[in-house]
Amino acid sequence: MKTDTDTFFIEKASRQFTDWIAQCQVDMAGETENLRLNHQNVVSGVKYIFEHPERGFYVIAKNSEQQPVAVLLVLKEWSDWRNGDVWWLHSVYVTSRFRGKHVFSLMFDFVVQMAKANRVRGIRLYVDKTNVKAQAVYEKLGMTHEHYELYEKMF
Repeated sequence: MKTDTDTFFIEKASRQFTDWIAQCQVDMAGETENLRLNHQNVVSGVKYIFEHPERGFYVIAKNSEQQPVAVLLVLKEWSDWRNGDVWWLHSVYVTSRFRGKHVFSLMFDFVVQMAKANRVRGIRLYVDKTNVKAQAVYEKLGMTHEHYELYEKMF
């Protein structure tokens, strides 16, 4: 897929990108929440998705040199209300050099097309309340801030 300044190729990620995806997640946790994740634990988490594709899949963007530059995770949630899946976007990360080049928009369009082809009922994500830049991108892509609030209890 092409933008005005760069060419990007969007695809479902293969297992060969496990370490790269894990490093992106470690980097993102450091950048966004000042967290230091255990790299090997994250590698195991990424491998899990490749071993259990019924749970979800990764999408990556590559540049014109076929180097990965961005990643996101799609997780599947069954909706009894809609009698179909809702896909959640998680772990969205664009390497710093490629931010602002519409890479996420291309990835989002790719996921939307996949979702429609698979009769998915919708796409959701959550975003940090303070990340107004990301919120503006999501709204520009036609996503809405609906009436749901997120509650969590992490262990």
